[in-house]
Amino acid sequence: MHSELYKSFTSQNPSPQERHELGKSFRKEVSRTALGEFKVTESRQSPIEILLSQAKTRIPEYIPIRHARMAADPFAFFRGGAAIMAQDLAKIPSPSIKVQLCGDMHVSNFGFFSTTERQLVFGINDFDETLPGNFDWDLKRLTASAMIAAKALGQDHIYGEELVRNICRSYRINLQRYASIPYIDLKRTYIDEKSLVNIAAKYANPASQKYLKGIVEKARKNNSQGLIGKLTEVTSDGIRLINNPPFIEHPKFSRKGLNIADLNDEGLNSYIKSLAPDRKNLLLRYKWIDSARKVVGVGSVGTACWVIYFEGLDANDPLFLQTKQAQKSVLASYFPDTEFESEGERVVHGQCLIQGAPDLFLGFGKSAEIEFYIRQLRDMKGGISIGDDGINAKIFPDFAKLFGWALANAHARSGDAAILAGYCGKSEALDDALVKFSIAYSQQNEIDYEAFLQAIKSGQVSCATEHF
Repeated sequence: MHSELYKSFTSQNPSPQERHELGKSFRKEVSRTALGEFKVTESRQSPIEILLSQAKTRIPEYIPIRHARMAADPFAFFRGGAAIMAQDLAKIPSPSIKVQLCGDMHVSNFGFFSTTERQLVFGINDFDETLPGNFDWDLKRLTASAMIAAKALGQDHIYGEELVRNICRSYRINLQRYASIPYIDLKRTYIDEKSLVNIAAKYANPASQKYLKGIVEKARKNNSQGLIGKLTEVTSDGIRLINNPPFIEHPKFSRKGLNIADLNDEGLNSYIKSLAPDRKNLLLRYKWIDSARKVVGVGSVGTACWVIYFEGLDANDPLFLQTKQAQKSVLASYFPDTEFESEGERVVHGQCLIQGAPDLFLGFGKSAEIEFYIRQLRDMKGGISIGDDGINAKIFPDFAKLFGWALANAHARSGDAAILAGYCGKSEALDDALVKFSIAYSQQNEIDYEAFLQAIKSGQVSCATEHF
């Protein structure tokens, strides 16, 4: 009897055209028009209940900071509300075409990162909620975020519709292209700096080209040497991470009263076992100098995130690693959970599938209290922000195309590009549906945001008033 693995290797694979037709057949299950369905309501489970439920598993003193960051505007609220939207998406039509979902896909979850060969590439950069699931969940969350962010920039729904159409069109076109690329070549296909600059020179406006050049240069300057002056200070014991409570601090004991030093030792030993032998050998050349707990992001606030500072040859050879607690994905209630032994392993597996060129020290581990994953902190990394010094209304349409391209790249890596391309098609049917959906969901987000502000004012939700 041959094994199932042997059978999978020797069985005849459907041709790209057959898989394309299979994708089209999923329209009978859920039409593209049906993807636009969403009914704005106030009668579902309260978004406040969902947020308060999440708070129970997080560091109590950080919860008011999380809520304050979410209270900044409707887009910030949306960023922290992945669990709210997951509940809504589970109730509406969705074709069962599987990919590795980001799980918290929005316009601020993209950026530059470095391959192990020090090549800058662009893609998705947050994987805390990653899990296999229906592809449209990522696409719906991304397009809704674009509509919400458009309003945050003072724009109307007509402008937001342009963003959504740019995302969808780029997503469809690139899936068609990826569907014909040999599998190994697809694995090596990144949105690299050279390709991006060339495309921008042909199709992007001058302001977009200038902004792109700026974030590329900033990403190149992001390295461990640059963090020395930002995150450390000289003490009588040598260079140490700064102490700036509550945003970065050195607690001696955990929430359960366990010694932090013991937990760190246990966790680091667990993490090292997850690394490939060559990465393990490299890391063990460094000396652990200091570690501190740090508040990061919007949705992540309240989870246990740490910065670990190492030195190699001397203080001129620094290494900063970031430890992030990995909890159950907000998607876990709606899609079958994975076979992994820890949530950290789930995140690392998802990142490797989606990103294709993961961090040199990407790994996972667990201690007596938490499960986590580790990566380098800001090593040639450059994120995308909306407003202020980030993406403005003039350049957003160009970057919307880039976001659609990056999502197509991620889904083609982890799913079947031909099936996806077959379902999405070449017409604007998908685009029309996502415009309708994103407008409706932006209205739902406004209602939820106002309810959130009322909950803060009534005292139902704690909020760091100095940040509110």
